[in-house]
Amino acid sequence: MENKNNVELRDKIRLGLSIAFKKLVAYKAKNDGVLVFSNQGKIVKVKAKDIKL
Repeated sequence: MENKNNVELRDKIRLGLSIAFKKLVAYKAKNDGVLVFSNQGKIVKVKAKDIKL
């Protein structure tokens, strides 16, 4: 029972993070923004318009 609740909570959190990221990318793309990521310890800047969701 508790494991089922954990799975449901984890799925809800992942869905929320996905929605938040899509909103962030859309907002940044609208305002010609740049997103900054880390790729194997190196800083990578990506234009939001270049991100395909």
